[in-house]
Parts: sequence; structure tokens; C-alpha cells
Amino acid sequence: MTDETLAPAEKHVFQADVARLLHLMVHSIYSERDIFLRELISNAADACEKLRYEANTTPSLTEDGAAFSIQVALDPDAGTLSVIDNGVGMNHDELNSALGTIANSGTRAFLEKMKAAENSPGAAELIGQFGIGFYSAFMVADRVVVDTRRAGEAHAWRWTSDGKGDYEISPLALEEAPARGSRVVLHLNADSKEEYLRPYKIERLIAEHSSAVATPIDLIEKPGEEPRRIGEGAALWAKNKSEITPEQYKDFYQNLSGQFDDPALTIHWRAEGRAEYTVLAFVPGSRPFDLFDPSRKGKAKLYSRRVLISKDADLLPGYLRFIRLVVDSPDLPLNVSRELVQQNQVYAAIKKGVANRLLQELTKLADNEPEKFADVWKHFGPVLKEGLYEDPERRDPLLKMARFVTTANPEGGRSLADYVANLRPNQTAIYYIAGDGAERVAASPQLEGFRARGVEVLLLSDPVDAFWVQNAVGFDGKPFKSITQGSADIKNIDLVDETQKKDENPAATAKFVAAAKGVLESVVEDVRVSDRLSESPACLIAPDFGLDLRLQQILASAGQAPEKAKPVLEINPTHPLVVALEEKTGDKALFEDAVWLLFDEARLMDGEQPHDASAFAARLIRVLGKAAGA
Repeated sequence: MTDETLAPAEKHVFQADVARLLHLMVHSIYSERDIFLRELISNAADACEKLRYEANTTPSLTEDGAAFSIQVALDPDAGTLSVIDNGVGMNHDELNSALGTIANSGTRAFLEKMKAAENSPGAAELIGQFGIGFYSAFMVADRVVVDTRRAGEAHAWRWTSDGKGDYEISPLALEEAPARGSRVVLHLNADSKEEYLRPYKIERLIAEHSSAVATPIDLIEKPGEEPRRIGEGAALWAKNKSEITPEQYKDFYQNLSGQFDDPALTIHWRAEGRAEYTVLAFVPGSRPFDLFDPSRKGKAKLYSRRVLISKDADLLPGYLRFIRLVVDSPDLPLNVSRELVQQNQVYAAIKKGVANRLLQELTKLADNEPEKFADVWKHFGPVLKEGLYEDPERRDPLLKMARFVTTANPEGGRSLADYVANLRPNQTAIYYIAGDGAERVAASPQLEGFRARGVEVLLLSDPVDAFWVQNAVGFDGKPFKSITQGSADIKNIDLVDETQKKDENPAATAKFVAAAKGVLESVVEDVRVSDRLSESPACLIAPDFGLDLRLQQILASAGQAPEKAKPVLEINPTHPLVVALEEKTGDKALFEDAVWLLFDEARLMDGEQPHDASAFAARLIRVLGKAAGA
């Protein structure tokens, strides 16, 4: 391609999300500018890994024999900093797609977080938690030029932008282009030239943030000088643990995860046997932005002999998706598609072995370092509990490590082993209540009788809780039992304070129950005396067979509920209101209004609306009027 044949430049407008991202970076988080170099080096390393993979099926792509490398070149006179790689490079369409749009599914979440934190002290930290890639260059540059040539292709291209709304793509003469790969040239702005053209500053940043990159990094301090190796490009996971410092593990984790926190747990092991593989895994110290992404995919890099096979390998079950890891196995084939690799028996063995070992390590952390595990559970407990529902094979170790908020431990951190060790005499089940929000659950009237008997109850407020308890057989021989479904079975458990026991009038109560059944027969399955109430007049529970109340609510909100079963209304025969109403069964109008109000009050306590809002309001006015003598 000669200068005479070069076509004119094409002008493009940035995708709206890119424009927003650029504006936020330049105006909100300028204090975290150092991140740009880590992001550009990470992109360059990915390009080298991609070409290394493609060359396994197309050796001609690397027939020049040049070793993969990344160069950071400074030009103080021109005021430029360049990051150069000899990786896969980009063609015209790839250049336009990669640098004009954002494909990452978590981008909008990042933008919303940034918008919320704008001009706040937390804004500077968010950039490191997400990893914004190429666009971070505009924090330090007022113009960026990318010269690139895709390996194996005969055309080269130049991308240019000032980051203010549009960019240009034009053909590039081959003599000006890299032989393959990309050259990203940052024309530094006035505030950045002095800082980022100092060799010692660049060397320190690379040592701090990119020392674990698996591609050698060279520094060229000024035009014409020889490159100086400042990053050895050795795969950290291939080293012996004794050779790796905590700082190196941390740097690798931050590069791998795109986060700036410290890992809560680092796990590094080599497995031998049916499959040989090495794993370096990290439990993050804070929640990733994409933790609750609907795709529920993990972030695992899969290598074979240090050749990247997949950047997002499906190696982890969905409930371990928060763990960031690298897996390298010499037993995996290089010359097949990534989809076929996943059908490989060795791959299946690795997948199973990795999940088992990670759960072992989390269990060990829970047993040996409970305070550290408490932070892990705080961030990832709701996700780990998904495994109780999805993975019956590993349910036991998950139940062992699970931690709960209970009536005895409202701050959380209660294990099932501790719960079972403190069962009350004659208690035969692990009791739980599921609901929306810990505070609302803790205020449920169904808890009163259990509290009066000193029976501990699990307070389950995560949406997944309503599902896993339906399938969990039990723990240590004790079944899980909902306190909002079926009979309470707590009569044989003594009250903590027997003096609180109140006298009942069985005959009057039986008359009240029979009359209430007649009033509510269209909306309840039964009305009966409750063992679980000690303070409130009434509550609703689900029938013995069917769905728990909370699960019915969740399925209904998702439009997936079967025909809703009628609840059971339980009444407290010693409550003053019920005792008074036992004497009012002859006043039909008042009695019916009062019973309906009891029913609707019980619905309200469960977070439901009254059965009929207008009828509820009319009854309330009539009863209040009668009480006031109106």
C-alpha cells in the first residue's frame, strides 16, 4: 500500500455510552490517572495471548519468529508515551468495533455507579474496581493515535481521537505501521507530561501494577535508546509458591480482576493424577460490579502450556462466579475450538476438581479464620447459597460453611453446627422463617411462640432462601421446618418463663373459631388455635402441604405462581382482643367486621395488601365508630 493509494479518513461518532464514560473519566476521576498504564499494558498482553492461541492453528501468523513483547516508549521532546505490542492487531472492522463501542455487559452498571459517586470521595476508587480499558488513556492524553496491523493481513490502519465525541479511521502506509500488532501513542496533556515522561515513574507503575503480566515488558526511555527489560513476563502461576511474595500475588489479582482491593483469600495449587493442572485463584475483598449479572458467568482464564484457550472459561458453577482464577493444564489440546475443549474429559475432570478444592478452602477459612470468613460471607453469602439449591452433590459442605442471622444472633455469623449444638429439650427440627428484609422478618408474629420457648429460628431474608430450604433434607439429622407452614409442633418445648402462661377458655375459644370459619370460609382453608403466638392476636400460615408463604410471594411477583392456596388463620386464644370477641359472637355485624379486620391485619404483617382494600377501609371505619360511640 503506497501513499497514493491511501483512502481518505472516515469520521465516526462515539457510541453514547463511550461518550458518557469519557466525560466521567476526564471530569470526575482525574486523580486516579495512574490506572491508564495498567489498562493499556493489560490490553497489549491480551493481544499477544490471542495471537499465541491463533498461531496454533495458523502458524504462518508468527512465521517471523519474533518473541512476544510489550514496549513502553517515551519521547520527552514530542510529549508522547507509546505502548507497543506485537500481538494480534486489528483490521478495519475490529478497530471500529473495539474502539468505538463498549461491549462489556457491566458498563452501564459502572456508569450508574460513577454518576452516583460523582464529586464524592468514593469516585476515585470506582475506576479501579471496574477496569475501563483503552478509554482510560484520555485521562492523561488530549489526543490518542492507534496504529495497527492485524497479523497475516496486508493492510494497516490508523485510529485518531481527542476523546471529545468522535474519532477517525484512515488507511496507514505499511512502512509506518507495526509489522503486526498495535502501537498506541498518547499525546499527553499539559498536566501529564512532566509526570508520565519520567522513566522511574513509569518503571514504578509497571512494577506496582503490571509485574505479573505474562508477556515481557521493555522500557525505551527516549527515541534511539535500546529497550531495557523491566518485566520478565513469567507466568506467576507456574512458579513455586515459595518464590512468590504477597505483593506479587496482589498485583496479579488486581490485573486479573480489574479491582483495586486486596484479595480476601489466595489459593494456589498444582493437581496431579487423572488430569494435571495448576490453579491460581482469588476470592475478592469486595463485591465485583457484575456479581448479580443475569448471565451468572464466572471469570476464569484457561491456559494450556501458558497459551490462553479461553478468557471466560465455564469452569465454575454459577454460585462460585465471584472467584477470579487462572487454570493452566498441559493435558488440554491447543488445536481445537474452545467449544470442543469444554467437551473434553480432561476439562470435565478439571472443572470438578477446581470446584471441590475451592469449597474445601472456603470451609477451611470458615473453620480456622472465622473473622476473615465473616467478611467473605457478608459479600458473597447470598451467591454461595444459590449452590444449596443448584448443587445437591456439594450441599453438605455448603451447609457447613453457611452463616445465618438468627433470633439468637441478630448480627449474623451463626453456623448450623452451633445451632444444632444448642437445641432446646424436645426440639426436633431446625426452624426458619423466610421473608423480605431481615428487620421485617424479625418482627413477624409467627416468631412469638418460639421466642417464648427460647427456640432459635433462622431469619432468612435473601430471595434464594425460599428455594433452597424446600430441597435441603436437613443438617446433622435435623430437618428444616418453616414456622409459617403447617403445625408448629412446639407444645412439648417448655416456656422459658412458665409464669407467662395464660389461662384459656376452651369452650369460648371453640365457639369463636367455629364462627370465624363461617365468616372467612371463602378466603382461608381453616381457622385454628395457635401455639406460635404469644403477643399478637392472629397470624397467617401456609397449609401443611404446598408452598411456603414467602415462596408463594416470590413466584407470584415473577408471574410464575400456581393457583394460590388458601392460608390458615391462627388465633391467639389468650389475647385480650380475641377474648373480648369471644363474647361478641352474638353481634353478627360487629363480629364479622372484627374477624375480617383480624384477617387483613395478619396479611399486612406478612407484607401483603388487605384482601379487599375498600372493604377493609369501610370495616375499619364502622368498628372505630362503634368503639367511639358514634
